[in-house]
Amino acid sequence: MRGTATAESAGLEWMMGMLRNTLCALALSVFGTSPGNAATLVEPTLHLKPQAAEGGGRVALTLDACGGKTDTRILSALVDNRIPATIFVTGIWLKRNAAAVEIMRAHPDLFELENHGGRHIPAVDMPRKIYGISSAGSPDAVQAEVESGAAALASAGGPAPKWFRGATAEYSPSAIAMIRKLGFKIAGFSVNGDGGSLLGAKETARRIGAAKDGDVIIAHINQPTHAAGEGVVQGLLALKKKGMTFVRLDDADGVGNDGTTE
Repeated sequence: MRGTATAESAGLEWMMGMLRNTLCALALSVFGTSPGNAATLVEPTLHLKPQAAEGGGRVALTLDACGGKTDTRILSALVDNRIPATIFVTGIWLKRNAAAVEIMRAHPDLFELENHGGRHIPAVDMPRKIYGISSAGSPDAVQAEVESGAAALASAGGPAPKWFRGATAEYSPSAIAMIRKLGFKIAGFSVNGDGGSLLGAKETARRIGAAKDGDVIIAHINQPTHAAGEGVVQGLLALKKKGMTFVRLDDADGVGNDGTTE
């Protein structure tokens, strides 16, 4: 009986060992172990070069127009208070928001329209999802996203874009190199003002109102039903009250990391 129990125990141990080996092999096949299979994405930062300025210093306001409609609370506040902004627009948003584009084009001293891609696809040249959005997935697809965004802006009239910001603001390092070769600087940021337009008005206002000299703020102008839009306006007015000067990206030298502006 003891010999039979020992044999059964040994057999069970052998089966468990085989199961562990099979699971490990499966994990390796799915996730990989080499650095190339687990490439780290980059979320670049961007700051303005230091410059002597009176008052509270300088900040750059950048607003993403990913798709959907226009938050007229923000657009009206920018026009009424003469606050310059760099607007990153997609081809999708341009098609649906002709009236807002007309207002922006009527105020070239305030608004600079830049490239946010043709279809709001993350500029990542490997298949994966970022915040639930499928990436471009290949070098050719990244190039198509960048070039289609520039073409949409050209069709809408106005100056050719010089800056690009991809959907989700995350990139694969190889995609950054490609976008730079296409002639675009990549717009990172230093203050995430509205958390993708998902924050409440109070927290959005706090974040934006706390911006310091040299900061580049990111927020969104395409979510008119979100509370964050109200906070964007409140934060901007708080900065203006402090004596902060607002500049567009084409009016200031921005320094980004990870080879995004050099």
